[in-house]
Amino acid sequence: MARIAVLTASDQASAGLRKDESGETIARMAHEAGHDVMRQDVVPDNRSLIAEHLRVWADDDLCDVIITTGGTGLTERDVTPEATRDVAEREVPGLAYALVANGLQHTPYAALTRGIAVTRRKCLIVNLPGSPKAVAQGMDVLLPLLSHVAELLAGPVDHGPA
Repeated sequence: MARIAVLTASDQASAGLRKDESGETIARMAHEAGHDVMRQDVVPDNRSLIAEHLRVWADDDLCDVIITTGGTGLTERDVTPEATRDVAEREVPGLAYALVANGLQHTPYAALTRGIAVTRRKCLIVNLPGSPKAVAQGMDVLLPLLSHVAELLAGPVDHGPA
C-alpha cells in the first residue's frame, strides 16, 4: 500500500467559502483502497505556496504519492501544473495521458485539463482537476497503480529474469 498526501488548490475552499469535496473524495477513495492518507491540506491558488507544500512533503519523505486537486484549468488563477513543474525532477507523461483518455470517455472538457504527473525524489506528484466527479474518475485510474508506484520509487525492484 502507498502513503498518500492530498493537496487542494482552491481560493474559495482555503477561505472557508466552499467545502473541499474533491480533496475529501481523494482521501476517502485512497483510504477505502487500503492506502494510508498521511496529510490533507487546502491552499489558495498560489504558485509558490503550492510548490512549497509539494517540495516539503516530497523531500521530507512524508508520502509516496501526492495527489493535487484544483488549479489545472485555463483561468489565470489555475497554476497547479506550473507549481508542480517548479519542483519536478522527472515527468511521467503516460500517467497524465491515461487520466485525460479516461476523462474523455466521460466529457469532452477533459481535453482542457493541464494536469501533469512528475516525480520528485521518491515521490510521485499527480494533478487532478477540481471537480469531485473528475477527481473520482481520475482516482479510478490511479488507485490500481499506487502500490506499484510506491514500490518502484522506493528502490530497486526485481522484475524477474531478463
